[in-house]
Amino acid sequence: MVESLIELRHDLHRCPELSGMEKQTARRIIRFLKPLKPDLLFEKIGGYGIMAVFDSGQSGPEVLFRADMDALPIAETNRFDHRSQFPGIAHKCGHDGHSAILAGLAAFIASNPPQKGKFLLLFQPAEESGKGAVSVLSDQAFRQFHPEYCFALHNLPGYDQHTVIIRNGTFAAASRGMIIRLKSRPAQSGVHYKNSSPATAMAQLMANLPKLSGSGPFSGYNDFVLLSLVYGSLGTPAFGTTPGEAVIMVSLRAYLDADMEKLIAKATAMVKEHAGISQIDYEISYSDEFPAVINHPDAVNLITDVAFALRLRVIEAGLPFRWSEDFAHFALQSKAALFGIGAGTSVLPLHDPDYDFPDGIIPTGISIWNQLYLKLAFNK
Repeated sequence: MVESLIELRHDLHRCPELSGMEKQTARRIIRFLKPLKPDLLFEKIGGYGIMAVFDSGQSGPEVLFRADMDALPIAETNRFDHRSQFPGIAHKCGHDGHSAILAGLAAFIASNPPQKGKFLLLFQPAEESGKGAVSVLSDQAFRQFHPEYCFALHNLPGYDQHTVIIRNGTFAAASRGMIIRLKSRPAQSGVHYKNSSPATAMAQLMANLPKLSGSGPFSGYNDFVLLSLVYGSLGTPAFGTTPGEAVIMVSLRAYLDADMEKLIAKATAMVKEHAGISQIDYEISYSDEFPAVINHPDAVNLITDVAFALRLRVIEAGLPFRWSEDFAHFALQSKAALFGIGAGTSVLPLHDPDYDFPDGIIPTGISIWNQLYLKLAFNK
């Protein structure tokens, strides 16, 4: 079985698809799941998502196991046989591996049907864009289910292979992309004084917005907050015309959702202030919105118990991770836990063009899912 799951992972890796476009990925997963004969098999849930349901027909916990399935707009530089066949797109966050692990759980459940409860195995689209979880949760097909527990894992380079990394409370930061547009009317550059230019406001904002970052009560926040400049543009490359528009893009991060709201309010107030001083208009929009992933202690305890039972090393992360995960939306509605599995200290970082999910941790991930399933479906 492990060999077939590795081949599934390689097959998914060869044909990566971006968020919201996972049509062929879904077909490959469905082709694996159908022979297992789940009680229900939903297609096109929240987009191209897939959900297999194994129902005991008896009272018991309703539990969701979730894997992401989308790839990234990154050109792969590896030359191995299962390298990406799609130029400029590749699985550089390991979602191919996460999906293979969840497929392994599906095969295990098919051979060991639950004695109680209902088990939902969700292959979720569009995690990277932050839109997939919301789309699934709002899908009519999903709304008939109300999982008590939700679980997800993510491979983590930089940790020894097979190590479980977990923590109570915030596991991954909230983040949001803020797009600021400063607008005026362009003018002939020789008489620029007749029109207000966005240049001054842009310069002031780029210098001062990052100063809104902070940590702890003396900064006005309860915990870590970071604002990073990621992009800026002003006018057009024409010497005879003053700029009519400036664009600033910033990345906002916070360990707590309440602090994210404070940061947004402070940034918005600063934009309004400098636009007013320059007598120009402004617009603010947002992209890639992720709440913080808040792990529930009951779900964390279940993962920890399983890891110890399997004699895996467990590391309690001292701080939340600064990256974001849209699994956060499931955590807002259930007892949830997102945890990491060490991918290896020599494995390249996530999103690196040379990164590849290590096949050696597929059995570890499956063992964790299988043991957790047995604990919830059979009290083992």
